[in-house]
Amino acid sequence: MSQDTPNTPNAGLVPQPEPVQRTLALRQAGVLSTELQPQAAADSDEFNIDLLGLWHILLKRRWTIAACVGLVFVAALVASLLITPVYRATSSVQIDRELMNVTGDDQNPMAGMMNDPNYLNTQYQLLQSRELASRVLSDIGYQDKKRFAQVFQPSAGGQIKSWIGLGDDGSEEAKPSPAQQKKQSLERVARFQDGYSIEPVRNTRLVKIHYNSTDPAFAILAANALAAAYQNRNLEARFETSSYAKSYLEDQLKQLKIKLEDSEAQLVRFAAQEQIVGTGGENAGSLPEQNLGALNAALGKAKEERIRAQSKWQQAQSSVGMVTFGEAGGNSIVRTLQEKRAELTTEYQNKLSQFKPAYPAMVQLKSQIDELDRQIAQEIAAIKSAIRAEYEAAQQNEAMIAEQIRSLKGEALDLKSRSIQYDIYKREVDTNRQLYEATLQRYKEIGIAAGVGLNNVLIVDEAVNAGKYRPNIPLNLAVALFLGLVLGVLLALLLEYLDDTLKNPDDVEKRLALPVLGVIPKIKDGDSVESALRDPRSAFAEAYRSVRTALQFATSHGVPRSLLITSASPGEGKSTAALTLSRKFGQIGKRVLLIDSDMRKPSLHKKAGLDNDIGLSNYLAGALAIADIIRESDTPGVSVVTTGPLPPNPAELLHDDAMRALIEYGLAHFDQVIIDGPPVMGLADAPILASTVDGVLLVVEAGGTRKLLAVNAVKRLQAARARLVGVLINKFQSKHAAYGYGYGAGYGSYSYYSYGTTDTKKLTR
Repeated sequence: MSQDTPNTPNAGLVPQPEPVQRTLALRQAGVLSTELQPQAAADSDEFNIDLLGLWHILLKRRWTIAACVGLVFVAALVASLLITPVYRATSSVQIDRELMNVTGDDQNPMAGMMNDPNYLNTQYQLLQSRELASRVLSDIGYQDKKRFAQVFQPSAGGQIKSWIGLGDDGSEEAKPSPAQQKKQSLERVARFQDGYSIEPVRNTRLVKIHYNSTDPAFAILAANALAAAYQNRNLEARFETSSYAKSYLEDQLKQLKIKLEDSEAQLVRFAAQEQIVGTGGENAGSLPEQNLGALNAALGKAKEERIRAQSKWQQAQSSVGMVTFGEAGGNSIVRTLQEKRAELTTEYQNKLSQFKPAYPAMVQLKSQIDELDRQIAQEIAAIKSAIRAEYEAAQQNEAMIAEQIRSLKGEALDLKSRSIQYDIYKREVDTNRQLYEATLQRYKEIGIAAGVGLNNVLIVDEAVNAGKYRPNIPLNLAVALFLGLVLGVLLALLLEYLDDTLKNPDDVEKRLALPVLGVIPKIKDGDSVESALRDPRSAFAEAYRSVRTALQFATSHGVPRSLLITSASPGEGKSTAALTLSRKFGQIGKRVLLIDSDMRKPSLHKKAGLDNDIGLSNYLAGALAIADIIRESDTPGVSVVTTGPLPPNPAELLHDDAMRALIEYGLAHFDQVIIDGPPVMGLADAPILASTVDGVLLVVEAGGTRKLLAVNAVKRLQAARARLVGVLINKFQSKHAAYGYGYGAGYGSYSYYSYGTTDTKKLTR
């Protein structure tokens, strides 16, 4: 092959992970290497969760996960089948906040505590109280130790204690002390409490009471007994409250009655002592005050009558003639006389035109008129006399009433000063009477409320059957599947974390910073390298051809003419790789010299089918010439130098100039010199050889080479100024491909190296 091979990398030969950008750079001696670009380094520092990588880990460890799921599932199934069934019975009660007002009063004596926002929470705690549980046990007759033991089996701890002789043996001879009896009673109540729970129904005032027991009949009995006991306890609490209130009010009534009687007696004694007499009305006042009020009213009326009489009298005095005298004009006799006089006067005036005043008829008329005037004057004088008498009587009456009022004023003022203490006693009597009446009314209301059984707890549903509650086998198995899956995933991740071996090209490139030149699949157990190479289109053969091609681009002048193939530790397949690569180069017409330099544990002669009587050790020791140790192999163009007898000091022999001379001889007479070197770690042989060749190919066993060991091997080779051209991943399996960036579709199925083959399964595992 020409050494002017173009230096253009073939990206299809070596799969590279997409997130990492690499460029080829010239090193000393012309060896190409890969270095992380700044962008790739920045990307590697970011915290990214590789979901695809996690999926590949789980896929790789699928049998571990399946085993965990299976174990947990079987354990849950067995436990569910062995657990004693537990049955649940449910009753429900209604807890109302308001109480029915049976007294007709807006202020219900029991409704105050119902408005407490913590009322329902308090009721929930009362439902789960030890006092209620103890009451229920006594009500249903299970407080007895023997009967209780028929339903409640001993706990696991109690059974263990009884087995080792620490528990109660059930003998009746030793009677427990009162303290022990109380302790045992509390323990029974606690065990009974463990069996029930409450469940408030959301957005309602209903509360479900659940009881769980291995005995379904007892579960029903306990659930109903709990509901009934809670209702009765609530009713009894109401009665106790009412009874206490009644008792308290009775005492208050007795005290208020005595106080009212004492204040009334004190008021009567003071009224008799001070001679204070009332009319009985609340606002009537004393008797002098009432008389004074009446006289004041009479005085006002008398003044009114006197003023009216005085006005009439003054009018009568000022009246002139019969026209203005109103009282006389109103008199019927005066009016008749005046009418008759007017008639006579008219007749007199009419006849005066005919007769003289001295005419007898005229004189007679004149005398009649004068008589009428006298009668009218007489009547008017009588009327005036009556008016005056009326005025004088009214004036006298007013004066008498005024005199009486003056005398009563002094008496009323004296009584007022003496009534101050009387009013104090009277107010005290009124206050005591009001307190007594209000307390008596409250006492009657509470008595009515207590008599009708005031209760805000109602049993809605009683438990009629007990359904199987535990074990819920479908739920347990579902939970077991979930837990098994979680445990399996965690175990898979833990094993993956603890597995610090190099498993795929991505691992190699990240940890060693070297390019992967090829991935060699592991041969199926029972097959050999020869059988795998007989089929030129097999994945194994194609993988080595790909490595051969990748080596052509490893340096600027093509394949390194002198190539050391080594590994970090023994058993990683470096000898097989060296022999197979030599044959692949021989198949393309190159003359190859294959040297086995592992003089501690050689295996190349067996793989090549040659004896190991003479070889490299004889030459290095000076016993034979180079031409004497080179032998032809069964592959045309490939010559082999075996190790020969194993020397005691391989490192000293390899460090001699004779080894360099052998390599120079090979480069002069062959196209390619391939050295099967010893492992790197723990030995000085590999670093010595690495410093004398053009390139070093590190063989890594997939899933076998530890990461730290490989890193240290690279460091040791670099310290010896070795020219590392890349890494060969050997014994690659499909489980190793289930991780990373897409190697499962290429290396894992081996179709990447076996395109066009009809049967690839026989070479895979």
